Amino acid sequence: MRTRGFRRRTRPAAALALLASGAAVLAGGGPVGAAPAAATAAPLAVQQEQQEQADGCDVNKSVPPSTEDGPAVKAIKARHSLVIGVDQNSYRWGARNPNTGQIEGFDIDLARAIGAAVMGDPEKVVLKPVATADRIDAIKKGRVDLIVRTMTINCKRMEDVAFSKPYFNISQRVLVPKSSSAKNLDDAVKDRAVCAADGSTALNVVKEMKTARQVVTVENQLDCLVLMQLGKVDATMTDNGLAAGQAAQDQTVRIVDGEAQPEVVGVAMLKDSTDLTARVNQVLADYYARGDWARSYDRWLKPYMLNEADRYWPGTH
Repeated sequence: MRTRGFRRRTRPAAALALLASGAAVLAGGGPVGAAPAAATAAPLAVQQEQQEQADGCDVNKSVPPSTEDGPAVKAIKARHSLVIGVDQNSYRWGARNPNTGQIEGFDIDLARAIGAAVMGDPEKVVLKPVATADRIDAIKKGRVDLIVRTMTINCKRMEDVAFSKPYFNISQRVLVPKSSSAKNLDDAVKDRAVCAADGSTALNVVKEMKTARQVVTVENQLDCLVLMQLGKVDATMTDNGLAAGQAAQDQTVRIVDGEAQPEVVGVAMLKDSTDLTARVNQVLADYYARGDWARSYDRWLKPYMLNEADRYWPGTH
């Protein structure tokens, strides 16, 4: 498996984040990033259904799975290279291992599974780091064929790109330094300087709350952690999966109680690549049926999130 597009940056602030790795910080005595399932599952489901109805689209809808190679897949195979946009800064999801130089994590496992299934040869798959704000542009301008990078499916994005069936359920959470007096999400945002990645759902959520004193945007969500470590922002809003990764990476921060805007994550690609979307949906169905999804979840995420892994799988394909 090859990687490209990585530019090494020497930055003391980033080094702070990379050195602050360790076990997850427990929020309120329980697993990071989630309240007990019985207390949150039903309300979240209701909120998500209401959000979909308000938006007028179905974020769970995609083309049926298929193993057939149509024009898009054939074109990719003809050039002998499938380029997948990924993250390299999100601990446990997609992050570069300083010891091996390789990108690894839950999303990376899935990206490699998709690549191997489509191309039949791992050496013909390229993992290309893409910034949060550049995900849609990278697809539309042909810099990547797919994005596997904790990308929320929403109505606005569905106007620009196609999505696979969802492969993960998330909601927005807020991280603060352990020294913060904030007790919940509203408290952590009101009259505070809050950081979120440009082009992220988190940025939209914090802006819509209209209570933050200042909203600070960065290229990648890890930069928010750095700014928080340096005392330049009071809080970070991001999805619960990434929040759990940051809390696991840095024991000086914690996730406050409360969550907002339940969502689902999917693989993104060009709107007219219908056969590629169908092929990815088939890979997702097989990936889950073989138990690979659960094994990857157990390896990368389970220690930092709820123990009930199925809560995060949107359903069968």
